[in-house]
This record gives sequence, C-alpha cells and structure tokens, in this order.
Amino acid sequence: MSEEEYRIESDTIGPVKIPKDALWGPQTERSRNNFPSGELMPIQIIRAFLHLKKAAAESNVEVGDEPKEKGEAIEDAIDHLLALNDTDLRKDFPLHVLQTGSGTQSNMNVNEVVANLANKLHPGLGILPNDDVNRGQSSNDTYPTTMNIVAVEALDKLEPAIKHLIDELVVKEKKYWKTVKVGRTHLQDATPLTFGQELSGYISALKHDLSYIQELKPTLYELAIGGTAVGTGLNAAPGMTEKIAGKLSEVYGHEFKVKTNKFWGLAHHSGLDVMHGALKTLAADMFKIAQDIRFLASGPRAGYGELNIPANEPGSSIMPGKVNPTQAEAVTMAAAKVFGNDTTITFAASQGNFEMNVFKTVMIASFLDSCDILTGTITGFADRMIHGLTVNDERMDDLLENSLMTVTALSPHIGYHAAAKIAQAAQKEGTTLKEAALKSGKVTEEQYDEWMDYMKMTNVDKSTPEE
Repeated sequence: MSEEEYRIESDTIGPVKIPKDALWGPQTERSRNNFPSGELMPIQIIRAFLHLKKAAAESNVEVGDEPKEKGEAIEDAIDHLLALNDTDLRKDFPLHVLQTGSGTQSNMNVNEVVANLANKLHPGLGILPNDDVNRGQSSNDTYPTTMNIVAVEALDKLEPAIKHLIDELVVKEKKYWKTVKVGRTHLQDATPLTFGQELSGYISALKHDLSYIQELKPTLYELAIGGTAVGTGLNAAPGMTEKIAGKLSEVYGHEFKVKTNKFWGLAHHSGLDVMHGALKTLAADMFKIAQDIRFLASGPRAGYGELNIPANEPGSSIMPGKVNPTQAEAVTMAAAKVFGNDTTITFAASQGNFEMNVFKTVMIASFLDSCDILTGTITGFADRMIHGLTVNDERMDDLLENSLMTVTALSPHIGYHAAAKIAQAAQKEGTTLKEAALKSGKVTEEQYDEWMDYMKMTNVDKSTPEE
C-alpha cells in the first residue's frame, strides 16, 4: 500500500498499516494478513456478534457500568451495521474461519468496527474497542455465545425443510397406500408391501429425526456470556449477563439463559456436539431415502424401473434423452459432507484444554455448513423429486407376479419346507410360482388363488397412512 492508501494505528504489539477507508483496526489487520486461507467467517456469526454487543452495551448502561452516551453511540453504530445487506456488511469483516481457535480476532474485528463507526457518528466520545465495546466481556465467552445463537438460527431454518419433505411424502403415501409391490431385504426378493407402506417408513424416520432435533435444541439455549476469560466472570458487572440473555431472547425468539456453568461453557461444546449428532442421524436417513428412490427409479428399461422421476435437466452430454436422479445425488453428497463435518466437530469438541476449547471457529463453521446443505438439498429433494414422483404400475405388477417370495403365504398351509421346495423348483425350472405349486401336488388351483392374495399379505387394511 502507498502512503496515500493506508493509515497507521497501534495495538499492544506496535504500529500497523491499515487500509485508509477500512473501519477495522490493527488486530483485524494483523489477522487478515496472518490467516489468509479458507472460508470467511460466516456472516451469521458477525450478525450474532453485533446483536450481542448491542445487548451488552444496553445492559452495561442499565446496570450503571457504562456511560449512557457511550452506550447509545455503540447501539447506534450497531444499528447502522445491522441494516446493511450481507454483501455490504462483509466489507468490514474480512477475517477467515482458520484463525485463532478462540475466535478472538473476530471478536476484536467487531469491537474495532463498532468503535470506529461509533466515533465517526458521534465524534468526541473516544469510544474504545476493548474498554467500551468489549466491556465486561471476553472473546472466550462472546464467541461461544454467538456459536450457540447461530446454531439455533440454522436449526430454525432446517426444521421447516424437514416438515416440507414429510408433507410431500405424505401426499404420495396416501396416493399409493394400496399400490402393492414386491418387498426387498438383503437386496433380494421378499414378501409384498405397498408403496405407501414403504413411504411410511421414510416419513416415520424423518419425524423421529425432527423430534431429536427439537428435543436437543434447548441445550444450545445455555449461553457462555458472563464467564469472561476463564469462567469466573472477572470484570463482568453484576446483573449484566441476565439482561443480555433477556435482550437476545427478544431478538431471536428463543429463551436463552445464562444460569449455567461457565467453566463448561468456555471449555466444552458438548451441546453443539450432541446436536450435530442429530444432524448426522438425519443425514444418514436422508441418504437411505434418496438411495432407495434412485434405485427404485433406475432404468428406465435396464433397472428396477418401479418409479418415474421428474426430468429436471438433461442427464448426459453424449447420451440424448437420458434422465438422472440428480436431486438424490445431491442429497447423498450432502450426507457425505455432514458425516465429515461430524468427525470434525467430534474431534474439535474433545480439544477443551484446561479452561478453553480452541477449535471453536472450525466447529461452528462445520455445524453451519451441515445445516445449510441439509436445508437446501432436502428442500430440493422434496420439490424437484418427490413432488413429481409417480409409480410405474405395470413394472410393479410384473415384478410382483414373478417374485418367488410370495410363497411365504403358503407356509401356514403346507409348511415351510414344502413351500421352500416350490420356490426352489420355480427358480430352477424357470416357471411361475403357481406352476411350480400346482406341479408339487401340495396345492390346488383354487387354494392357490385363495391364499395368494397380495393385498392381504401386506396387512394394509389394518393400518392407515400417516397424517
């Protein structure tokens, strides 16, 4: 930078050249140069920091620990920043996830930007990043507080996507509740069920996954704010943190609380870890559902071919007319990424050395990534695959008629071993099951037709679709 392009500011280490028009200060500039790799700090974290700093300024004024005029100037600066769109807000928050594991430099980035903007808007007050904006706080308690806040926010967006997919599946479940098809276990033919029943299993899995998320989410309402440096609360004014929790609860619509063990809050992130376990479970179920759908739709002539999927885009650059299960593929890739994120988060959660975990930034970035890709791919899967999904009745009927495992219905009448011999004979001789059964002499045609009732085998009339 030329002399016209920068200004010089100092921190406790010494002078730093900073771009002339940047709102940030020396600690941000050091981090910007020292840690240039990887993804940028998620903008959700920046906004959560701003809300936290505003709540802290208001609370410090209310408990008499911050002059009113300074507190109001900080609040005003933060309101200006929160009003910006994400692109414009990003300009003054250039730091990366792979920085100090405590998130100290991002905390200082926010402190510096807010202080500099407050001084521009309200000259003469001399607002300082550490003494005023960071008053009664530490990076060690503010960053984990923002982690929990943004995690809850991300889950708030994921839950409707899960519900939406459930709703789309319920429509198909009701439509195909009595559409009988061959069942499969171990990738081999099994007894019949209806496609609606098969879908009901998917629906139940997703409902369970949703309930796990909803049941575990309150662990994230416990905030570390008030622990300051090591959990003792040094320099935090009495009553400040309770007020902060109340203000954040109003902003985000969740009952955040600060009556929790701060030593745990700074050094452990078990809430985030266990919560991501629920996301991993959701990803595993989504992988299974997407995998089933794409295999059942494989073909159209050389695969299972039981389902017809929407043609969302050309499937091949060389094979004309090809249709691929792209939405299912997106889901399975997202699941693979979530599995990787879970490993990262589990390892990161184990690194709570002494009074502080130093893997915070990568942990929350991984968590947000999982929520984001699950929300997007689940929504796409619901809208662009399940919504347009139809059944190939003729193919289902053909496969069912040729299945050997419907012989199970004969077992109560002629015994397991006699029924097995009929199935084996049909397979060996290449005949239908009925031909083999009649040839065995164990079953008359009238008995076969009576006992071989596919719909009755499903017990579908003894249950009802999900509501």
